[in-house]
Amino acid sequence: MIYITGDKHADFKDVYDFCSNNKTSLDDVLIVLGDAGINYFNNEQDYILKASLSQCPITFFCIHGNHEERPEKINTYKLKEFYGGKVYYEEKYPNILFALDGEIYHFNNNTVLVIGGAYSVDKHYRLSMRYRWYASEQPDEETKEKVLNVLNELDNQVDIILSHTCPYKYLPREMFLSGIDDSTVDYTTEYFLDKIEDTTKYNKWYCGHYHTDKRIDKIVFMYYGIEKFDGN
Repeated sequence: MIYITGDKHADFKDVYDFCSNNKTSLDDVLIVLGDAGINYFNNEQDYILKASLSQCPITFFCIHGNHEERPEKINTYKLKEFYGGKVYYEEKYPNILFALDGEIYHFNNNTVLVIGGAYSVDKHYRLSMRYRWYASEQPDEETKEKVLNVLNELDNQVDIILSHTCPYKYLPREMFLSGIDDSTVDYTTEYFLDKIEDTTKYNKWYCGHYHTDKRIDKIVFMYYGIEKFDGN
């Protein structure tokens, strides 16, 4: 079975409970729509969480968020095939996988495109407090070109899109943090996703980032909920 949920920020208590209640196994997959918090510190502090998750009876398939380093920049990660696409993993924690932006996966007979990353509206606060912030948080131009090329090869048609943030036109403004000057926010990724949304035929689009559970047309925002993954 394949399931999907939103940002965890290193708090997986609800996931542990879910796996226990549903008697999951490593054959089951949980898609995390970014900000899993697994590579937040990018040092030995992350190993405590990874060791705990490695004992959880489910396989984690994580999209890149904006509160974590990209696994390709961490030398312990390697590449392997998973559901028709490439993923990053560490040999010590084989059930913790990270999707590649622009990669196509095949879940439940659906073609699934992944586009991770987003801008951190708390960037300057985190820097001032000496908290972790990574310049690689948003997809770069090479990644965007890869996404466009992949879609072109598929005649701009996929079943499902997974992203961390959402297309600009669907921003859930009611969830915006107070005290943040919207004119200072870099919406580069959201504008790019707007372009994808305008030119791609798809059935469903899942995203996280905004800490809300809601649906707008074919766009599904996820945070607390854990649902079965499908294209309907």
